[in-house]
Amino acid sequence: MGKPTGFLEYPRQTQEYLPVAERVRNYQEFIRRLPDDKAQIQGARCMDCGIPFCNNACPLNNIIPDWNDLVFRGNWQRALAVLHSTSNFPEFTSRICPSPCEAACTLGYNADAVGIKSVEQAIIEKGWDEGWVQPQPATAKTGRKVAIVGAGPAGLAAAQQLARVGHDVTVFEKNNRVGGLLRYGIPDFKLDKHIIDRRAAQLEAEGIQFRTGVLVGANALPKGIASDAKETLSAEAVLSEFDAVVLAGGAEVPRDLPVPGRELEGVHFALEFLIPQNRQVAGDGDNPISAKGCNVVVIGGGDTGSDCVGTSYRHGAKTVTQFELMPCPPEKENVALTWPYWPNKLRTSTSHQEGATQREYSIATKEFIGKNGKLTGVKTVRLEWNEGRMAEIPGSEKLFPAERVFLAMGFTNPPASILDAFGVAKDSRGNAKATPDAVGGYATNVPKVFAAGDMRRGQSLVVWAIREGRQCARAVDEFLMGESVLPR
Repeated sequence: MGKPTGFLEYPRQTQEYLPVAERVRNYQEFIRRLPDDKAQIQGARCMDCGIPFCNNACPLNNIIPDWNDLVFRGNWQRALAVLHSTSNFPEFTSRICPSPCEAACTLGYNADAVGIKSVEQAIIEKGWDEGWVQPQPATAKTGRKVAIVGAGPAGLAAAQQLARVGHDVTVFEKNNRVGGLLRYGIPDFKLDKHIIDRRAAQLEAEGIQFRTGVLVGANALPKGIASDAKETLSAEAVLSEFDAVVLAGGAEVPRDLPVPGRELEGVHFALEFLIPQNRQVAGDGDNPISAKGCNVVVIGGGDTGSDCVGTSYRHGAKTVTQFELMPCPPEKENVALTWPYWPNKLRTSTSHQEGATQREYSIATKEFIGKNGKLTGVKTVRLEWNEGRMAEIPGSEKLFPAERVFLAMGFTNPPASILDAFGVAKDSRGNAKATPDAVGGYATNVPKVFAAGDMRRGQSLVVWAIREGRQCARAVDEFLMGESVLPR
């Protein structure tokens, strides 16, 4: 794979970033893909390791050594075909996936891993530039109709797979534009929305119909879930019109923090801040929440919290502090104990680097403090962890000044009202109850209703959503036709 001695000769290279002072002035993507020659050198670093752990670490089972080798040899079009054979949307994953494949890279055991994500982005962007990414409409129609509820990565992947084998696919989306949380949850500086638009245009050219602004199966949604719906469609109406239904919405119910002062003006769920900002960038109205000149506290140390950090800096926040309940991870993992699995180690995002981000670990929020109904601070206490159990440290209370707090503690489950409308049984976490098994997988307890992505597995990564959408599409095709040529 690649050059036999490449991993000895060439260092790891990844995409370049625009300088902080330049990128925080706008919401444009600031990561620049590797030039062709540098991507080829990075492909040369891929070892003939015998057991490519990267393949299994990737939820999509991307055939990474093969396209690394093809890039090294300059066979870009073939590399694109191999990449697309397992992934519908590599332009999404190469931007926002945390790359568990790189954590599992054999070279990464005692050296710097291959820049897999960088090569992936170089392949797909070259494919678009060269016009190699073209619609692939079905050569024959089956006459079967499939409804997809949710236009996020799981729904889009399922839709594309099913349309390519001849089914008539309609995708329902409650918001005005397709993409789900790819569009509305992830800031433009990480994923420019024209990336979604060009892929959506391909899907439409393949015969997929998008119906946006339509809420299926519910008249109301819990607080914190955005919806542009101007039309509602009952579950009964969908079931009567379509031969199969795939529920592929997101696990959008945000985890709340019910402490005193939660009702104060200035305390918001993360997506109440991020979604309007994405709408503003798209020209769909102003963000009603401003962090300009504010002391901002972000509660939650994951990707959504990081997105709040980067967006706050672009607003012109005075200070940004991020809270994490858990202890600070080690700066470097113990490779001998963790490889090839995802390691627990300190990760500093590009957003953290855009200002003097104060990151606080082992800290709990006790109360939101305010004056005249408006937030002025956050009362906290330090935690001590012992064998997985936490305890408050007496005398460690501290008040952090804050005019804005963004709750970014993850999401609990999909809206129950949608599942209840279809009569779908739920698991103990409130997700649609269905297995990912090869036989009978993704089918719910309701005839001809399937579930995939976050709707079935709960909050997860974009690569898992695409995987589940693809596998669910095969299950639906088998249900409709008795067999399927779609890959699993």
